[in-house]
Amino acid sequence: MDKQQQLSLAKCTRQRCNEWIFRDVPSDITIEVNGGTFALHKFPLVSRSGRIRKLVAEHRDSAISRIELLSLPGGAESFELAAKFCYGVNFEITSANVAQLCCVSDYLEMTEEFSKNNLCSRAEEYLESIVCKNLEICIEVLKQCENLLPLADELKIVSQCIDAIASKACVEQIASSFSRLEYSNSGRLHMNRQAKCDGGDWWIEDLSVLRIDLYQKIITAMKCRGVRPESIGASLVNYAQKELTKKSSLWNPSSQPKVDLVAVSNGHERIVVETIVSLLPVEKLAVPISFLFGLLRSAVMLDCTVASRLDLERRIGSQLDIATLDDLLIPSFRHAGDTLFDVDTVHRILVNFSQQDDSEDDMEDASVFESDSPQSPSQTALFKVSKLVDSYLAEIAPDANLKLIKFIGIAETLPAHARTIHDGLYRAIDIYLKAHQGLSDPDRKKVCQLIDFQKLSQEAGAHAAQNERLPLQSIVQVLYFEQLRLRNALFCSHPEEDHKPMHQSWRISSGALSAAMSPRDNYASLRRENRELKLELARLRMRLNDLEKEHVCMKRDMEKSNSRKFMSSFSKKLGKLNFFGHSSSRGSSSPSKNSQRTDSKVIERT
Repeated sequence: MDKQQQLSLAKCTRQRCNEWIFRDVPSDITIEVNGGTFALHKFPLVSRSGRIRKLVAEHRDSAISRIELLSLPGGAESFELAAKFCYGVNFEITSANVAQLCCVSDYLEMTEEFSKNNLCSRAEEYLESIVCKNLEICIEVLKQCENLLPLADELKIVSQCIDAIASKACVEQIASSFSRLEYSNSGRLHMNRQAKCDGGDWWIEDLSVLRIDLYQKIITAMKCRGVRPESIGASLVNYAQKELTKKSSLWNPSSQPKVDLVAVSNGHERIVVETIVSLLPVEKLAVPISFLFGLLRSAVMLDCTVASRLDLERRIGSQLDIATLDDLLIPSFRHAGDTLFDVDTVHRILVNFSQQDDSEDDMEDASVFESDSPQSPSQTALFKVSKLVDSYLAEIAPDANLKLIKFIGIAETLPAHARTIHDGLYRAIDIYLKAHQGLSDPDRKKVCQLIDFQKLSQEAGAHAAQNERLPLQSIVQVLYFEQLRLRNALFCSHPEEDHKPMHQSWRISSGALSAAMSPRDNYASLRRENRELKLELARLRMRLNDLEKEHVCMKRDMEKSNSRKFMSSFSKKLGKLNFFGHSSSRGSSSPSKNSQRTDSKVIERT
């Protein structure tokens, strides 16, 4: 505070004092508080304030006439209210001054020890009976406490307001949830999810006016009380948008503040980001993934702690399947000559996603693998992330500063079964080869080894067969698989001409499908084939038993009849058994059906 402000403040306090002090009695003591001067009387002050009584008693012999109160909470404005109380002047205790009155009364020792119904007890009574009963008033009082710390914290003013806010928010949320309960047609209670939950989260906007340290204490208390994670997440998003976008010099470069103000602003924003990260709910989808990416960009830009950035990367990796390409395009803030986008951060996010997927697979029961479902939820997430990664690779491939090892590292993060088709990966590699024409032949072969040319579509394969940027070995592979695809298409269109190529075609297609499947789905497919083979073996055993019975019958016929009758009987028996008939033909999923159909025809003829 400069001298001009101190003079104006002193002038205002003198003018206000003249309105309520005893004008007919000359003052005998002068109180100086933070530049403000009060010409008062000893008796009213000594009768209420223990601190002033002690100061006067210490200088009784020297007839003290001036006292300076250093570091008085609330400054001259708070002391004026305390002095009015000492003089018996009526004023109203409100949410705007109750925190100041609690602090100044403690500083001046205006307790029941020196006077009955003193200022300290009156302020505490208002705090308990009025403030703690209303959530809005608690927030106003906390806002006043920001300039009264740490004394307001030591006097439990902050803790009382925080506990009241958390309890009120939890109760109102429970009440709003009960309002959504209704009876169904069967007479059972259920939650109406279509009804809007009004009145439960209105406090979100009010909390955004508080300072980050007090806001952190409130959110922590709300978590302990059981407030919904979605409400906690919505409050964090609202607070971050106000603190990081409206007040940030980095988000408003047109303002062009001074260098020291920029440093202060960056320090404040760094604390805000780190605090919000520490307050994020552990539940998935409690906050939008775009918000997590925004926090991560801010954390990288503001050089936040490594723990905060790793926490964000882990959270993003656990739900990467719902991210978009724009989310992954994190600018590189640190090195001007490096890559345009922060590839290292994205690589760590992908590693988190892969590790999370593997850990979930390990934790699941083995009975899950026996399911005949074509895809599991984790496999669906892998497919989505694989498409996202291929799009990301195509976006960063034109960067001339992108090193081959980083490009390959991003592509190899996902397991082999994540991509059912390699068109996107081929497109990204083709863009990289076009932008980096100075690559050596070993490097070109190394990056092209990422592509499974058997998983290319017909259009991509035709393009790759004529792509001069690919190594010769890769082009040969493309032509080979294209020839196999064409041959299989011809045999599928004319299956009756030759059965051997058809069988070869089935093997090739089966191998391609099994390669595109995850270990879980591949294992389930093998179990199904194993069951079919067991059934086929059981049928063969039954038919062998029939053969043994018929063999015994034929021996009896040989003993009883002559050779001609025996030969005719033998031919009829063979026709009835028909072991080498169409029932064992290739590609039939149920051989017993055909054998039964043939047997019925033979029986009718006999």
